[in-house]
Amino acid sequence: MNPTALRKIIHLDMDAFYASVEQRDQPALRGRPVAVGGARERGVVAAASYEARQFGVRSAMPSATALRKCPELVFVPPRFAVYKEVSRQIHAIFAEYTPIIEPLSLDEAYLDVTENLAGIASATQIAREIRAKILAETGLTASAGISYNKFLAKLASDYRKPNGQFVVRPGQGLAFVEGLAVGQFHGIGPVTAARMNQMGVFTGADLRVQPVELLTRHFGKAGRYYHAIAHAEDHRPVVPDRVRKSVGSETTFAHDLHKLPELLAALPPLLADVWAYCERTGGRGRTVTLKVKFADFQQITRSRSGVGSVPDATTLARLSRELVEGLLPLPKGVRLLGITLSNLEAGSEGAGQQLKLAL
Repeated sequence: MNPTALRKIIHLDMDAFYASVEQRDQPALRGRPVAVGGARERGVVAAASYEARQFGVRSAMPSATALRKCPELVFVPPRFAVYKEVSRQIHAIFAEYTPIIEPLSLDEAYLDVTENLAGIASATQIAREIRAKILAETGLTASAGISYNKFLAKLASDYRKPNGQFVVRPGQGLAFVEGLAVGQFHGIGPVTAARMNQMGVFTGADLRVQPVELLTRHFGKAGRYYHAIAHAEDHRPVVPDRVRKSVGSETTFAHDLHKLPELLAALPPLLADVWAYCERTGGRGRTVTLKVKFADFQQITRSRSGVGSVPDATTLARLSRELVEGLLPLPKGVRLLGITLSNLEAGSEGAGQQLKLAL
């Protein structure tokens, strides 16, 4: 048997995490369609409750679109400090069972429980206990997928959402995968799925019969991964303590900005977010990247790297200002601005992510 098949992997995913926290803390919101985010014209939905999802409201959707789909939608401003504290509670529960935890976000993680601290042989039982503890300690529900590799566990966690779990046992992987649409596969986005559909590939069974040479010709190195997952194969281990490579912050403006002083005035909060992380962790980065989204949604980035790490907040601010000044003359209004510090070293922790979601 392939050593990978001996693994017992759980994918835990909180149900509508941000929205569920708000419904937990505000009883008046329970049972109502809720969106975490900004309700203004330029707002974006950060998370939607299951009641809102029934109307087609989804995360990353413009708030105006969400309101058209669901006029009764209630918008709640995000409380990231609260979400992070709840996430710490959840991860502490994970750690009672295994030290091999790979966080994907505040509300999602892989756990390798092949050899676990509780001495429980059944991964299904462990998942059930973890979900029960999460509910008891936080008042929130989680869904779980259990299988012998990460790909199948990830797929399985969506199978019984919300507040459920599903197991794909050794010997069941091929049958489980073959009937699914390729767009449901983790790692195959809408664009790639559309390209596969144009090739006549609609399901896992269709993908499985494609020669690996054909897939690599169309999709490059990713073609080998697609070929493997179509055969229910995934040899990636659960990797704890992933090294964080970047930290960033961005904001979407209520009105397009057209002048340099306006852009420069928008920088301090972004820089404060980024440098606060550096101070807290001791991490330092070498590359400063400016992200700009224009009024017509065209997006560009501009970067500057030094020989050594950015040593202080003053230097970060100077480099960021220079990148903004390099945009002149502005070809059109600016809708969004972001600053990221990457190539982090020394003291960095966790996976790279944005600190502040554009709202």
